[in-house]
Order: sequence, then C-alpha cells, then structure tokens
Amino acid sequence: MNKYSLFETAHGHAALAWNERGVTSFRLPASTAEETRRSLLRRLPEASEAMPSRKVASLIEAVRCYFGGERIDFTDVPLDLGRQEPLFARIYDLVRGLGYGETTTYGAVAKALGEGPEVARDVGQAMARNPIPLIVPCHRVLAAGGKIGGFSAPGGSNAKARMLEMEGVRPEAEAPAKPTAQASFGF
Repeated sequence: MNKYSLFETAHGHAALAWNERGVTSFRLPASTAEETRRSLLRRLPEASEAMPSRKVASLIEAVRCYFGGERIDFTDVPLDLGRQEPLFARIYDLVRGLGYGETTTYGAVAKALGEGPEVARDVGQAMARNPIPLIVPCHRVLAAGGKIGGFSAPGGSNAKARMLEMEGVRPEAEAPAKPTAQASFGF
C-alpha cells in the first residue's frame, strides 16, 4: 500500500510516496498543492495521504534543503520502482549514480550500458517516465552537445535548467528553430 505526503519547498509544492520497501514516487514542485496531488494520484491512484514516518520526514526535509540550495546526496534512499522494463531499470540504476552537479547525455548513458547510439532514444524515454525524479536525477541527463533537452516535470525544460543552475551547471542554450522554406500565409 502506497502512502504519500504533500509538502512545500522553496520552489513550490512537492509530493513523496512510499511503501514498506522504499520511495515509490516523487512529484517535483508545482505551483499548487492540488496540482501536485493530481499528478501523484494519476500514477498511484490507490495511494492514501498519511503522516510520514521519521525516515520519510527526514527525506522530505532533505528535499526541502535541496530546493533551498543545499548540496544533498540522495543515492542511499531506498526505492521501490515497481516493475520496470529491464533496460529502464539499468538506466535508472546508472543515472542514480550521477552526483550533484554532474551531468551526462542520453548517448553517454547508452554507451556506459554497453549499448549502441540507437539506445539513446530509450534513455530519453526512461527519463520521461522516471517515477522518482531528483532521487533518480533525470535532470542531470542532457541532450547531445550538452543541450538541455526535454523534461516532463512541471515547468518543463525551464525547471530542469533551474535545478541544474542550482547545482552550478549551465547547460548549452538550445539553438533557435530554423525557419522553414515555406512560411504560412496566415489566412
């Protein structure tokens, strides 16, 4: 049975869900508690709101400290990722080892797993489906050339950029879109 707790950080309202094995879900800060609750319950509809245990309360405080600008290491937090595709489980395990302020790319993760460059797309999909962002630090995985890439959490790539900047990382700016040969006539 999953339990969850909503809490406020310096960047907005976040939520953490857990069971007896570990953290099962984390929702990055959003502007309202209700938005965060809806997001968490879409993933874990059976979860019930509960008072956190001492260990969970300590993790919540660590998350608050992280969003307050402190250097926090989440690598020892017990997780329960549930059933995952074997490749995704390997990706999450590797990405979890990225330290504060350390980045890599989708392609480099694929290579580190002993896979070819075509697996970079799978790495991107795993990051988009990551149920425990921050603790499995998908924000530290960038697109080729150190570009910010996508981010499916509230605030999108802007939130990813803010988290990286908090960690002292300044990703490359995305190149502006090139105009197409034929523009719209607007009618």
